[in-house]
Amino acid sequence: MQAGCKAGARPEQAPCASPFALVARSGSALRLAAVDPAAQKAGLAAGMALADARARCPDLVTRPADPAADAAALERLLGALGRFTPVVAADPPDGAVLDVTGCAHLLGGEAGLLGAVLEEARRAGHAARPAFAANPAAARALARHGASDVRALPVAALELPDESLMALRRAGLATLGDLAARPSSALAARFGEGLVLRLRQVLGEAASPLVPRRHADPLRAEERFAEPVARTEDVLDVAEDLLRRLGAEMERRRLGGRRFVFTLCRSDGARRRLAVETGLASRDPAPVMRLLRERIEGLADPLDPGFGFDSVVLAIPRSEPLAARQAGLGQIGAQPGGDAVEDSVAALVDRLVVRLGPEAVYRLVPADRHLPEVAQEVRPWGQGLPRRQATFAARLDDSPPRPLVLFDPPQPIEVIAGVPDGPPLRFRWRGALFAVRLAEGPERIAAEWWRHEGAHSGQAATNAATGALTRDYYRVEDAQGRRWWLFRHGLHAEKPHPAWYLHGQFP
Repeated sequence: MQAGCKAGARPEQAPCASPFALVARSGSALRLAAVDPAAQKAGLAAGMALADARARCPDLVTRPADPAADAAALERLLGALGRFTPVVAADPPDGAVLDVTGCAHLLGGEAGLLGAVLEEARRAGHAARPAFAANPAAARALARHGASDVRALPVAALELPDESLMALRRAGLATLGDLAARPSSALAARFGEGLVLRLRQVLGEAASPLVPRRHADPLRAEERFAEPVARTEDVLDVAEDLLRRLGAEMERRRLGGRRFVFTLCRSDGARRRLAVETGLASRDPAPVMRLLRERIEGLADPLDPGFGFDSVVLAIPRSEPLAARQAGLGQIGAQPGGDAVEDSVAALVDRLVVRLGPEAVYRLVPADRHLPEVAQEVRPWGQGLPRRQATFAARLDDSPPRPLVLFDPPQPIEVIAGVPDGPPLRFRWRGALFAVRLAEGPERIAAEWWRHEGAHSGQAATNAATGALTRDYYRVEDAQGRRWWLFRHGLHAEKPHPAWYLHGQFP
């Protein structure tokens, strides 16, 4: 028995009550990639040009489609659905197919299984439309087209090219039942063998095999003792050997561990679990063992071997990609800093986390915002880094230099400029007058107009409607050699008399 599931954004999570759609570029045109129920009631559908959709529904609210985020969300959903059956297959862009043969009775039958799957999808933030069928192709078609009988499905369920679907409708063949009543040879001669194969797969007359999602083998190693071991040092030596063993496996997968969990099993059945985390991905046993020893020394309840330990288990539940690093040649003639400084800082942070706890150590992480005051956020070390940190880091590396410390809030200043939209010549701050000797800019930063309703109607129109203003940043140097970072809040086309602010000072 197969279960098909089509997932989508929950209606209550739409930005507003107006019709909502995601927009993607197709060639030189913008088209609707997905629509919500309100947009469907207004006559909109995926694939429609954005201009046509706005002409039909002027109050349409749109957001850019993000296929990468959709794929990541589907992958997370597949991982969650794996607890119901070992055979879970992706049905991109927004579906999943589960082989639940022999699994439904574990949850009280099909009704219980269906309720559990819907609840899992709801917790993940999706609204699901499930369907049961005897084969994957039929379950997929029923879930996507909302019918209860395979033969009542429209011919669009075969997912043929538009020309073939138009030809079928012109011939008066509207459902799969109409096609099944016709001889296969006649259908193949007129519409092609692809139609006959798809029809037979949906009807269960031809195989439609699943390609299940592959699960990576867990990073786990265990060492059992013939006799109980009572000395903690001997157990730590075994733990270090397990680290070397899993380090070789991580090197083969090009991974590095971030969280290491040691479980010490006593002969009386008691278990002691010790976990350490590293700031950077690592497969070197030395720093992990140092953290483990510090963790044991800092335990409020000392480690008690009792009558001895029977086994030691090491698991690495959290890992990240880690490429090979060349240490020898890079150290020749190396200047202070670089990898050595990074490793020393990471080691210091790891020790602080072990001693104080992951929620007591904070760090700045890049945020998915481009305004300077919100481009970073403070997070506890235990919350991890954002998923797209590499993208943010590349963007920050390519941006012009900015001061390390910003004024919060930006300080208002009085400015005299040579031309209305030009750099400042002099500015006054806290009663002191500063003469500008050198100026560089502007670095123009637009307001976050896409966060407002009707973003695709144009930046200027949205700025005028919401009061969001463009910023022009300048890096200036005064006569005493001090360097400042200031900006004009608004263009003269947006505001008759834009204000100026001092946002930071370079060291």
